[in-house]
Amino acid sequence: MAQVLICGAMIVTLSMGIRHGFGLWLQPITMERGWTRETFAFAIAVQNLVWGLAGPFAGMLADRFGAFRVLLAGSLLYALGLVLMALSTSGLAFTGSAGVLLGMAQAGSTYAVVYGVIGRNVAPEKRSWAMGVAAAAGSFGQFLMVPVENWLIGGLGWQNALFVLGCLALAIMPLAFGLKEPKAAGTSASSQSIGQAVREAFSYPSFRLLMAGYFVCGFQVVFIGVHMPSYLRDHGLPPQVATYALALIGLFNVFGTYAAGSLGQRLPKRYILSAIYLLRSVAIVTFLALPLTPMSVYVFSAVMGVLWLSTVPPTNAVVAQIFGVQYLSMLGGFVFLSHQVGSFLGVWLGGKLYDTTGSYDVVWWIAVALGVAAALVNLPVREGAIARPAPAAA
Repeated sequence: MAQVLICGAMIVTLSMGIRHGFGLWLQPITMERGWTRETFAFAIAVQNLVWGLAGPFAGMLADRFGAFRVLLAGSLLYALGLVLMALSTSGLAFTGSAGVLLGMAQAGSTYAVVYGVIGRNVAPEKRSWAMGVAAAAGSFGQFLMVPVENWLIGGLGWQNALFVLGCLALAIMPLAFGLKEPKAAGTSASSQSIGQAVREAFSYPSFRLLMAGYFVCGFQVVFIGVHMPSYLRDHGLPPQVATYALALIGLFNVFGTYAAGSLGQRLPKRYILSAIYLLRSVAIVTFLALPLTPMSVYVFSAVMGVLWLSTVPPTNAVVAQIFGVQYLSMLGGFVFLSHQVGSFLGVWLGGKLYDTTGSYDVVWWIAVALGVAAALVNLPVREGAIARPAPAAA
């Protein structure tokens, strides 16, 4: 179990850490290329959508053939996407590299694939805690990588910084050996097929409610992660405030995700999820109501950091609790698809409405309303194992 946790945590640290700082590239790339913010935002929106669409397929492959091969492919695509992102000179090429390639890479190197291995190798009574550890590692990667990426951009230029990150993404490959399972995950004795598992999940109301809540999670965090640096600069705050803000989100996310995973062993996970979404809305309203200063930004970032990815361990633990672990990577991928549809809309609407209105205000208030809705839809989720008919006797 220790090897799986350590290697899985380090993979998530790299894969999530690299992508967390993409907002730092918005202004240098758009200014040098002469693009609008919508051009950059659309590519990142496509990245999130492709990540979501590819997630179930990456999960199917990981469940059937093991996570190791999927992680190797994800690492190579990550490196290639970052290099081509630096070389793209048109909006279409940038969307293909930063959007399509990096989206596919993240589908094969982040939570859904890693959590499937954790779910099969950790006892049920420790599963939520273990998922919290992996999520906390991803949060630490966000805290660590944002100042590193800002330093790389300042010292090497934005293009060379992406080349360095491409080399770093290749480090996922040796770590993948730590998640190499002795046999393919899909060789379980269960007679349930992939198609039956998908139909069962989508016909179950609680699965659909989890997907609806995760849509909101994606909308909120990706809008803030990509557009907050530019929002702060638009209001006259120096660039380092945005860097510190993203780093604080990553730092406090370490505590939030670990706490959510640990609490998931003791409290109903639906209540944890509802509280997270409601508190996000309260935090955003308070942030918008107060005067914008570096201190208000840092406090908001710390609070949002605690709530940032703290939805991930309880959501995936509920999926495992309801449906078991045989197809956990695939089902987690479907839930995450909903998250990424929300991410697409959050990041794209941020750029679109900014270019239309000259302000991010409308999107902030959409994020508030969605947070309240997500708090409500998680309350009816049933966490018990789904009742399946007993197999017929031979």
